[in-house]
Amino acid sequence: MKYYDLLIGIAAFLAAHVLAFFQLNGQFFKIDWFRKNEVLVAAFGFILSFFYIWGTKYTVNGFGGLLWPARFIGFGVGMIIYAIGVSHYFNEGISFKTMVSLGLALTLICIQVFWK
Repeated sequence: MKYYDLLIGIAAFLAAHVLAFFQLNGQFFKIDWFRKNEVLVAAFGFILSFFYIWGTKYTVNGFGGLLWPARFIGFGVGMIIYAIGVSHYFNEGISFKTMVSLGLALTLICIQVFWK
């Protein structure tokens, strides 16, 4: 396992999911800019795609060419970022069901990273 590539891949997934959170949920903020500029927000998806591509590339490389671990890590990171964003920006809180789901997402990441 190449930990340096894995860390770059996780960082790219983190950036991608944070940016995607704002791209998709910005329309629900109290700021009208996202609602008034849908085309521009959608066009930013072109740039955003590179972060997903890099996240997949480096995570797959970090796991010696295996694709499944990269998918699970991308999913797990996305679940955690979304839960934090919804809780922080929309005050939806984290229910017990969501907490269990986040625990499972974190478990997926840990299994892929630490299970030899």
